[in-house]
Amino acid sequence: MSLYHVTRRIGIDAGHRIRNHASKCRHLHGHRYEIEATCAAPRPHDDGEQSGMVLDFGFLKDEMLDVIDAPCDHGFLAEIADVEALAMLCPEAADFSGWHAALAVAVAAEGFALTTDTRLGTKLYVLGGPPTAEGLAAHWFGRLAPRVAARSDGLARLVNLRVWETPNCHADYSA
Repeated sequence: MSLYHVTRRIGIDAGHRIRNHASKCRHLHGHRYEIEATCAAPRPHDDGEQSGMVLDFGFLKDEMLDVIDAPCDHGFLAEIADVEALAMLCPEAADFSGWHAALAVAVAAEGFALTTDTRLGTKLYVLGGPPTAEGLAAHWFGRLAPRVAARSDGLARLVNLRVWETPNCHADYSA
């Protein structure tokens, strides 16, 4: 079957650490992430606002900004099991156990937790697993895929999400 493919890219800056890494990635550090979402459809739309398009690039950008940029750009990406890093971010007046438990409930229910209720008032995005490029690609794919389907009136589907962690290294998650 022949398919049309369209791809949109955005960039974000975020900090993270990989708590169990045996080398330097266990330290707090940041990246300029580039994220590419590729959508496919058997044909472009026949009529309407997206006539001749698989998915309007502007629609795809809007969804990527909402799912990825708004919650994660200039924030810290953490794993719920990284209690050492999360303890540093816990608000001074908060009980860590209760604060961490509330984050864990959100992660279990939604797949992530987003808060600015942190010691420095910084944006914190908490995941169920390590915030590796592979983990981020799979996570963002899962959040973005239903939005692509909705914005394309069911014509297009998200087929690949690529996360560039550095200019030389990327991870892909595909349908």
